Amino acid sequence: MDLTHSFTVPTSVDEAWSLFMDLEKVGSCFPGATVTEVRDDGFSGTVKVKLGPIAMLYSGSGSFVERDDDAKMAVIEAKGKDKRGNGTAGATVTIQLSPDGSGARADVVTDLAVTGKPAQFGRGVMQDVSDKLLQAFVACVEKQLGGGEASGGGVTSTSPDAGQPAPAPTGPPPSAGEPASVMEEESEFVETASDALASDTASTAAPAAPKAVPTVGRVAALADDDDGALDLGSAVIPVLARRYAPLAGAAVAGILVGWLAGRRR
Repeated sequence: MDLTHSFTVPTSVDEAWSLFMDLEKVGSCFPGATVTEVRDDGFSGTVKVKLGPIAMLYSGSGSFVERDDDAKMAVIEAKGKDKRGNGTAGATVTIQLSPDGSGARADVVTDLAVTGKPAQFGRGVMQDVSDKLLQAFVACVEKQLGGGEASGGGVTSTSPDAGQPAPAPTGPPPSAGEPASVMEEESEFVETASDALASDTASTAAPAAPKAVPTVGRVAALADDDDGALDLGSAVIPVLARRYAPLAGAAVAGILVGWLAGRRR
């Protein structure tokens, strides 16, 4: 699946490019990620992820498929797998920097392929979650550039269906590894993340706020306090609650009507 984002940082294109090409430094800005080795031809690292009671540690490597310092464009290919065999992840990331007023604009296209537990989530959920994680990344980058807390500049998702409810499936059944329907996707989520839901009730009860880059303090909440793992539950559950609340409400209403009808008999 392709995930497309754009964002701006308050610095020159040259300075932003220098930071983005410092893989060890910029890698630390992604929640849960650690760059363990940087080589001339690539890099290695790990990403710790928690989803309620499920803990995953992805380890992998990546390399520059293409890099043009003059044009400020790079293509990075990375692959990794969970050490416990819970799944694999691969991505080809294309980044292009360009001037934007007094700052630098980054256009990022990620061709993402995942297997295992994370693959149960549909493209729309993946897009929303990646939006939230990229907001955290941008906030950290702004801090690295000396801007202190994030200024509130937005991360834009240019995918046409980003932030919209998932449409009802049409056509032939999806291929293996994809949810057969929205409700199946929801039930799959409940099976693997029900424990996480209990700990996130407070955050999902509040109305969804408009998308904006979180402050550095709020960004830290995405990482587990003990080991720096990415708390995917805090990113995924509000998204699912927002997307599927109408479906859940309709299901509850149907059950209630059936129960009342039964009592009247």
